[in-house]
Amino acid sequence: MLSQSQKDHYADTGAIVVPGVLDEFTRKRMKTVLAALVEGSRKVSAHDDVYDLEPGHSADEPRVRRIKKPHVVDTVFADFMRSPKLIAILQDLLGESVRLHGSKLNLKAPHFGSPVEWHQDWAFYPHTNDDILAVGVMLDDTTVANGAMYVLPGTHKGPTYDHHGPDGYFCGAMDPDACGLDFSKAVPCEGPAGSVSFHHVRVVHGSAQNTSDQSRGLLLYEMAAADAFPLMGVGNYDDFRSRLLCGTETIVPRTTVVPIRMPLPPAKNQGSIYENQTAGKRYFGFVEQGGKKTAVA
Repeated sequence: MLSQSQKDHYADTGAIVVPGVLDEFTRKRMKTVLAALVEGSRKVSAHDDVYDLEPGHSADEPRVRRIKKPHVVDTVFADFMRSPKLIAILQDLLGESVRLHGSKLNLKAPHFGSPVEWHQDWAFYPHTNDDILAVGVMLDDTTVANGAMYVLPGTHKGPTYDHHGPDGYFCGAMDPDACGLDFSKAVPCEGPAGSVSFHHVRVVHGSAQNTSDQSRGLLLYEMAAADAFPLMGVGNYDDFRSRLLCGTETIVPRTTVVPIRMPLPPAKNQGSIYENQTAGKRYFGFVEQGGKKTAVA
């Protein structure tokens, strides 16, 4: 359960970090599963239903930037999203009835790890209301050096920014020059392994490349109030119902007045946010240091 001050901080800034949500035993199990998945990627040469690969990935030097739908890939990720401690926090922030929208596991290898450009999750999947958030489970000690996620406090109360490229197609990234935001005010979501961040679906966030010797794994669950319905529609209703984690199912959407831009026309580069964002303007650049790529803002 969250304290009132934690709830107030989330409401005011759009994000909080809560230490100790993931127990050490489960974290080690997740790390073991993850290591096996990365090892298995040696047999994969292109993106598929499980792997999203870094540029330069090879059998000799596997580079994985994302495991897709980890809650489907292994039960350890499915079990944790139903853990009592996590459910209690979700109910504090979203209400009694909560549904999983999706999951992913983003990896940042030492001295590599693709950056994620500034964006709002809301731009990808607008709903009938915005009681939606992302849960970021820190599988490693997470710092600015190894690519911690940054959030821009208070932006969840503002507009939905344009996430389209110069050709008019959705690209999943904001134009950092045109949006008028001061990114120097962004705050990193840092914490020891086992900490969990919670950020509002409309808060602006992004992350730079890992410039350290330490890996950074971030398990992400996207969670929504059960009465928030996706404006792009429900393709498989049985699957939609199966993702209710707690509370009561409903077919009565709750609608609120929130700023919306539809992610249309769809991104030309499909597959993941990394592919979407190749068509947008970059904020997090790259430099060469000691023969290795590192990122600068």
